[in-house]
Amino acid sequence: MGQDQSVEGPPPTLEQLSVELTNRFSSKCYTPLELYCYTSVFKSLADSSSGIKYWSEPTLARFLALPDSLAVSSVVFQMASYLGAFPFPSQAPAILTCENLLKVVTLLTRRYSPVLGKKGDRVWIAEIYRSLAVYDRGLSAPSSPTTTRPAAGSDTGTSDKDAESTSDSYTGFAVDAPADDDGDEDDGDELVLAALDSMDVNEVFKQGENTKTQHSVIPTDNFLRLLQLLLFIAPLESQDDLALYGAQLTDERLKGLRDTAGNILSAFGLENSPGVNFKSFKAVISYSLPHIFDGLNPLFEHFLFAKDFDLSKRKDDPPKLPSQQAPQSPAEKDAPAPEPVLISTGEILDLNVLCQLSFMIKGNTLFRRLRPLYSGGNDGFSMGSFEKAVFNWRAPSILLVSGTLLPDTPSNSSERTFAESLPHSRLPSSLDLPSTKGSSDRDETLVFGAYIPVPWKSTPKTCFGDDSTLLFELGPTHDLFRASKSHSDYIYFDKPPHQPSGIGFGSGVPQAGASASHSRHSYGPIPLGAVSLHLDSALEFGVFTHLCEGGGSFQSSQNPSRRRKDWQDRFAIDSIEVWGCGGDDEADAQRKAWAFEEREAAARRKINLGTGDIEADRELLKMAGIIQENSGGSV
Repeated sequence: MGQDQSVEGPPPTLEQLSVELTNRFSSKCYTPLELYCYTSVFKSLADSSSGIKYWSEPTLARFLALPDSLAVSSVVFQMASYLGAFPFPSQAPAILTCENLLKVVTLLTRRYSPVLGKKGDRVWIAEIYRSLAVYDRGLSAPSSPTTTRPAAGSDTGTSDKDAESTSDSYTGFAVDAPADDDGDEDDGDELVLAALDSMDVNEVFKQGENTKTQHSVIPTDNFLRLLQLLLFIAPLESQDDLALYGAQLTDERLKGLRDTAGNILSAFGLENSPGVNFKSFKAVISYSLPHIFDGLNPLFEHFLFAKDFDLSKRKDDPPKLPSQQAPQSPAEKDAPAPEPVLISTGEILDLNVLCQLSFMIKGNTLFRRLRPLYSGGNDGFSMGSFEKAVFNWRAPSILLVSGTLLPDTPSNSSERTFAESLPHSRLPSSLDLPSTKGSSDRDETLVFGAYIPVPWKSTPKTCFGDDSTLLFELGPTHDLFRASKSHSDYIYFDKPPHQPSGIGFGSGVPQAGASASHSRHSYGPIPLGAVSLHLDSALEFGVFTHLCEGGGSFQSSQNPSRRRKDWQDRFAIDSIEVWGCGGDDEADAQRKAWAFEEREAAARRKINLGTGDIEADRELLKMAGIIQENSGGSV
């Protein structure tokens, strides 16, 4: 009490605190050259009203070259308007001034770490969700009709009486409107003021994380359009011209984008909801789609690279209007199309599927890096053809297999033989689960795959692979099954004459005479793991098994409508292909390895020791190191 207390001025306003945060972004997250380019881009296209310079929705869509055919500009503008108010959701939607738009660029390019630290990553996904969501009071009252609150600024037609209520008089983004429920927390403005006064943004994050989201959803139609955009921009690099990509949007590509986006959308469990809720959004994005928003980084980095940047330009030179700029040269008008991100397409893999894969596997290992190794339609459906094409590839690879669901009762001898090699107990098909049942407008072809991080090899006794192996489903529902560290039965490749044989993921190597005592989840000659994919040795049939209790080499599904479900898909294989993640060096190394093995095999065939005892000759060759323990070839 005896200490002198200094007289403090009034607390800073939210606008002042927002400007202070923007200043920190400017000084710590960008170089002076990047800031100069950003400011030049903003000023050259900004509209002006009442002395305020800002960007409108058409300006943002035109600058980002968002294709009209995707109808996604309103969704992107809603995201930007919300993120421009960061970290004060009650101030959204924000006018996209120079300062607010810089916050949008900082968040969507994920350059915030120097200011926000590691906790920024934890809060980032919640901010993305809220930037897309709308408030839906009907979700808290199932007996009432479901209604979606219109965005701020729209003509709601509400009465004066309604306007008097707290929620209806709210002018920010609808997702952040306070509810009338007892016990609701306020916006925590005092906490925000105190936190940002000392720029302790971690406290602001805590406040932001407590903002209620249980009465909000991302509308299905909006999210579907965003998914199409994210698929479209997945291969984009910082200096790429999106307009050139847009020229490739044919009707066929648009249909493929819609179908692929539909497969991804079904992962969020929408059977009983008008949209994607926060719990589902966070679970699926974090686990199954960790790289889904990576394409936004190069898209918004276009703000930091001014095309007409001129180092010889003086500071006092007036900026050139678009009409005063030099016309494009013929070379600029006829700029070459972007380098193809996929050198050839397969029966399963096309550009849309490749972009879907990049949501699970980092894009820089896929784009312009995949080359076809094996295709059943071209090379033949046999283990020998598979081995010849895939083995000796000294880099990661991706296996894709598509098929048609088999009937419950075998219709021919081949189906009967396959069914008898599997456990006798049956589980429902994934097509009967709520997430896919009733989706008659989508293709119900089953598409499974695996990411193999190590070279292929024969496995007569033990499996190969490591804990970076991935097992996944691409359609009709997107799903990812990450490797578990509790078991190491990741991959096996065992071909005839060994019986039973085939290719498998998540199961132990099939052994002749295997029984139920061999594995907790085996009931027949082929032990199937809790989460596993098995292809028979003729590459004619396959089976995918999912037991929600887990306990195998791969984790069970994290999708909301699947995580507590057991299912099994037995299917006839239509297509199977393997793609190598590598370039010319890996291809040359594979060719040299096969050439060396062929020379060695030819040399072994010419050897004739003349003893007449084949087994003795073979033992002598083993001692000399010419053949291995399990190698073939005649002597």
